[in-house]
Amino acid sequence: MRRLALRWRLTLTYAVVMAILLTATGGFVHQRLRSDLDGAIDATLRARTADVSALAQQSDSALREDSEQRPAVRGVQFAQLIDTSGRVLDRTPGLAARPLLNPADLRAAGQGRRVLTDVRFGDDSVRLSAVAIDAQDQQLVVVVGQSLQARDRALQDLSGVLLLGGPLALLAALLAGYRLTGAALHPVEDLRRQAEAISAAKLDERLATTGRNDELGRLGQTLNDMLARVQSAVAHERTFVADASHELRSPLAMLRTELELIARDAPTGPELQRAVRSAIDETGRLSQLADDLLLLTRADEQRLAIQTARVPVCELLDAAAARARRQPRASDIQITVEADTSTFVVADRARIAQALDNLLANSIRYATAQMTLSASTRAGWVELHVLDDGPGFPPAFLPTAWTRFSRADFGRTADGAGLGLSIVQTIAELHGGTAEARNLQPHGADVWLTLPHAT
Repeated sequence: MRRLALRWRLTLTYAVVMAILLTATGGFVHQRLRSDLDGAIDATLRARTADVSALAQQSDSALREDSEQRPAVRGVQFAQLIDTSGRVLDRTPGLAARPLLNPADLRAAGQGRRVLTDVRFGDDSVRLSAVAIDAQDQQLVVVVGQSLQARDRALQDLSGVLLLGGPLALLAALLAGYRLTGAALHPVEDLRRQAEAISAAKLDERLATTGRNDELGRLGQTLNDMLARVQSAVAHERTFVADASHELRSPLAMLRTELELIARDAPTGPELQRAVRSAIDETGRLSQLADDLLLLTRADEQRLAIQTARVPVCELLDAAAARARRQPRASDIQITVEADTSTFVVADRARIAQALDNLLANSIRYATAQMTLSASTRAGWVELHVLDDGPGFPPAFLPTAWTRFSRADFGRTADGAGLGLSIVQTIAELHGGTAEARNLQPHGADVWLTLPHAT
């Protein structure tokens, strides 16, 4: 079944459902007609039983006399009048002198129960109804019967119609289902062909949708939205690769230049030491850039795991300030920490330390004399702030400050690869928080990340 095309699977499923419905409907109609005909026959037998009972009160040969005077009006009808010993006292002409009922049914009727049974009468099926009456100073059993030939013929005719019309109706339903599924799947096939024609070089193309707010219209819109996301992701990756390649070229070029100078001039003493230190610095830049790119790539692929715990904020800020004070330029800057010892966050200590180091490195580069690390609690979140008295961010740069490889033309981010703030934002988002920045008045900057508050 799974190897068939979707159109045939839907058509066959529709045909199976229709076959079940037609069978159930045919069975219901057949049973309903049978019940209605049986009800009409039973009503006729009850009426005939009442007539025979009235005739039995008058004479012990009333049945013969009545049959001679008027024929049965509904089918082949006949009757018998039997005493308790099983002797037939009266009967309609043409019946044998033996009882129509078997001994068991005759006893049941004699005990006051109404007996209704179908028996074979020659080549015909008949229905017998028997009840006990008091007539002619004794208890008698009235047995009336009617042929079921008309009922059986009506049921046979209906069965013939159902057996002939059912398959024809099923075939018509099968053809209609095939055409209906074809019409329903045709727009889907159009979308498939259009999607097949879109390649990586033509991601700006979109599918032609119906414009209607139905399933196919929403499917086309969803696919177009997906194509837009794919286009954005591909453009982002291409930009990322291009920017990474550009950032790698500078330290590699510097490293190659230093090595070529060493190979060409064979310097000694202080000149050699300077060249080696420069090569070491450029290698460090390459290593740091590779680590940053790896972290961002793992975060994009959701493979950057964090190990959260309940961490005191004062320990995070004190440790970050101590590391910042060991940087060369930090000797001229006063770094202070303002944090409540009772404030805790749910965080990965190592990743938050990395984010704070990035914020502090950026602030140390541009601070004039003062830097402050502080923490504030707001609505279940803790904000870790890094403030400095430097020139601040260029206003036009603030909206893109967190974009990878984003650097202003002047000001705070003239150095570096432009990944520090992106890493801070990535780490904050891994914790369910955010990273933000703003300029202070009259000068300075405030950069912070938000983390879940640990109660």
